[in-house]
Amino acid sequence: MNKATEYAIEVENLTKSYGDLLAVNDISFTVGKGEVFALLGPNGAGKTTTVEIIDTIRTPTSGKVTLLGMDVTKYKHDIVHRIGVLPQGFTSFDRITVRETLQYYSRLYHCRNTDIDGLIGLVNLTDKRDEQYKNLSGGLKQRLGIAISLVNDPEVVFLDEPTTGLDPRARHEVWQVLQGLKKAGKTVLLTTHYMEEAELLADMVAIISRGKIIAMGSPVELIHNNADTQILTLQSADEKVFEIVRRIGFEPVHTNHNNIRIRVEHTEDVQQILSAIKDAGSFYRGLDVRKPNLEEVFLKLTGEALRDGYVEGGEAE
Repeated sequence: MNKATEYAIEVENLTKSYGDLLAVNDISFTVGKGEVFALLGPNGAGKTTTVEIIDTIRTPTSGKVTLLGMDVTKYKHDIVHRIGVLPQGFTSFDRITVRETLQYYSRLYHCRNTDIDGLIGLVNLTDKRDEQYKNLSGGLKQRLGIAISLVNDPEVVFLDEPTTGLDPRARHEVWQVLQGLKKAGKTVLLTTHYMEEAELLADMVAIISRGKIIAMGSPVELIHNNADTQILTLQSADEKVFEIVRRIGFEPVHTNHNNIRIRVEHTEDVQQILSAIKDAGSFYRGLDVRKPNLEEVFLKLTGEALRDGYVEGGEAE
């Protein structure tokens, strides 16, 4: 199988600079056709800049990007008709309905055979087809945005932080729509700072930090290769527990609601910690021990939390 058939996207040594800021720093990856590929990292890591170069919005400083076998710097006109894009902060016209919105974008992209009702059904908006955009919740607006990105039946879909700012229920509803795209065989490039999103949806994940890809693989591979510890969480621990744990050689971290999180390597470590707390007469209301997820992998590799922003030189992404 040749590359033109095997890959929807090829990124080779891609770099993008804004003055002294190196937003994307010599990154390379490929995305197979029909694959969901996630760029996972905090705000400001370079995810949006990378996507906007691939979908022809920005020009790279150096490197090469091939999309559907075409150089994105040379064949923009041919490429834009074969891709769909949901940008960050998507918005539309307040006073037209869901159905009218899709009809408008279908005409805008000169798509005569768009199955408007089929798209509405795909994103689970059938009961909202006659609702004006301004009356939709945040989650419903995002689902409409995904439908708009599909009006031209694209081969590759770019979704930039599609669930940012949504409540948990709305986020899960959008995830169901994205799983539908996966089942339909669309190639999807997704950016996110939600590890659950990447873990649930992506076939492959590239963890990106400060413009560089620091790890790449399937979610299972990334966790397996980097999960050499477990996480012990002590819930509602009294104020003495933190010092007790640190005194016996571990590195506790305060989280919310007086919880304490401790990275441990062996089951014996858990027993040692619990015994030390008991011997000191301190207490906690509950405990949890689990293997790291992608967020823990990211923290281990970079020392920063996924939801922390990284902004330098005034360029957020």
